[in-house]
Amino acid sequence: MQGETKERREAKPPSIDTAVWAGFLNAGSREEYCRNWLALLCSFVPGTIQAILAIGNPEDASFIPVAKWPDEGEDPERLADISERVLAERCGLLVELDAPAGRSGSESPVYGVAYPILVDDRLHGMVAVEVSARSEAHLKAIMEHLQWGVSWMELLFRRRQAQEDAASLARMKSALDILAGVLSEKTFAGACMTFVTEMATRLKCDRVSLAFTHRRRARVQSISHSAQVRKRMNLVRAIGMAMDEAILQRKDVFYPPPEGSAVLIVRDHEQLARQYGSGAILTMPFYGDEKFSAVLTLERPSARQFTHEDAMFCRSVASLLLPALEIKRRDDRLLFLKTWDALKDQWVKLFGPRYPGRKLLILAIAAVVTFFSFKTADYKVSADTVLEGAVKRVVVAPFDGYVKEAGVRAGDVVECGMLMCTLDDRDLRLERLNWLSKRTQYQRQYQEALAKHNRAEAKIIKAQLNQAGARLNLVGSRMKRSRILAPFRGIVLSGDLSQRLGGPVEKGEVLFEVAPLTAYRIILHVDERRIADIKVAQHGRMILSALPDEHFDFTVEKIIPIATAKEGRNYFRVEARPSAISSRLRPGMEGIGKIYVDRRKLISIWTRDLREWLRLWLWSWCP
Repeated sequence: MQGETKERREAKPPSIDTAVWAGFLNAGSREEYCRNWLALLCSFVPGTIQAILAIGNPEDASFIPVAKWPDEGEDPERLADISERVLAERCGLLVELDAPAGRSGSESPVYGVAYPILVDDRLHGMVAVEVSARSEAHLKAIMEHLQWGVSWMELLFRRRQAQEDAASLARMKSALDILAGVLSEKTFAGACMTFVTEMATRLKCDRVSLAFTHRRRARVQSISHSAQVRKRMNLVRAIGMAMDEAILQRKDVFYPPPEGSAVLIVRDHEQLARQYGSGAILTMPFYGDEKFSAVLTLERPSARQFTHEDAMFCRSVASLLLPALEIKRRDDRLLFLKTWDALKDQWVKLFGPRYPGRKLLILAIAAVVTFFSFKTADYKVSADTVLEGAVKRVVVAPFDGYVKEAGVRAGDVVECGMLMCTLDDRDLRLERLNWLSKRTQYQRQYQEALAKHNRAEAKIIKAQLNQAGARLNLVGSRMKRSRILAPFRGIVLSGDLSQRLGGPVEKGEVLFEVAPLTAYRIILHVDERRIADIKVAQHGRMILSALPDEHFDFTVEKIIPIATAKEGRNYFRVEARPSAISSRLRPGMEGIGKIYVDRRKLISIWTRDLREWLRLWLWSWCP
């Protein structure tokens, strides 16, 4: 019981200094708040030897000490290792330290206790304390006090975040209100006047001026509460000089400069304030499109100096409004100026720095155009081709009759005199026998008339005898023609009597079509747009669909000046003679033929269709 009482007595916090508590409650700055908070924490934690508080930016993970307790007399380096470990591991740590110099070993052990300051899982800092403790309960109480104390720092960061969010929301609301007014204006000048007037009203400025840069100089576009800017030349010149001063220094210029700020040149600002009674001036250049494109100058009485919060408000609003004003400025220009700027922008992108892809593309296009402008090639006219026989013999039925035999059909190769088919000649043989008997009868009657010296009757019988002989010759000729023979060596193009055996045929009916295998002609269907390029004796080359691996040369022999319609276009028939005959050729084969015309530039060959189409289109629209 006595041991537990002693431990509780050691863990009991000392009395709190009311002055420190009052300073903590009435802290006016973050540094004062942190210093008093650390003093209060050390007063709550019994056995505290020294403490350090480090705060930094969660974005770049840089932390610096902002408060130390006590102010003098201790070595903060003893807490450096544990502080770095807490920032790296983002959790509370307890480490036993070596006894400080001048402290006997019989006293309580010394520990380093550190705890991170986390807000929404973002590390804002840490607090480290060196304490003297004899028991585990004492150390547990110290860690509880650290956890309780860190919540006050979390409150500080949350309040600051809430203030920043509120200020940002107010700036955004103001920017949207001003943007609505600017967008409602139809002209660029009206939009600029609305912008500077609203800025002057919201920031309670005597005058707000807006300028856009041209050739690195500021040109004042609008001045609040002043519709006639050009009539106040002296004021415009003074404001322009102040704006140029800010552009040259590439910084926001406050006049008079705030205490502790960087030294800047404010000669032109001082002259503007002296001539026109502006006690406080803020000039802000805005960077865009790789240059300072706009400048804003605000003027107030000296009683209301500009602050960094005012500058932040102006930059937030202007960053949203200036792009809209730039769009209105470009749209409000003359067409000639728009065209000139577009050409100049493309020129800069083409011959200026950066944009390597665009430059490579232009170079590639130039190289391709140059190549095709000087490179020549054979100009050929392509056309669909059909292979036909040089002649086509039609084999017809010599008389009315019936099919007796069929020796060939379409696709067969026949030799000269080869039997193609036979017609039934039984009726012809009977007719021949009939006329033979009549001729014998007429011969006997003729002999009798001669014997009786009846000259008149003999002449009549002689005529009948000649008629019977003629009829016999006719029947014999028909019997010979009943065997239909091939007129020459060739291929049967059409005709198949094997399905008509015993069937009738009429005199003059086409039985077969035969074409020779040693003489062909090539028929090319040339588009009417290219027929003017074709001349007799031109040479060409043909590739057939059935023989894609072989090519056949030909020579143009005849141009038929009659157009035929096919698939919505007009074509002319051109006949050509092949230079060599192959045994693999067959009439009716189709393919593609190209007629050589002359040598031309590739650009002319490839763009001819487009040029002719444009020429016809322009002609159709010309009055």
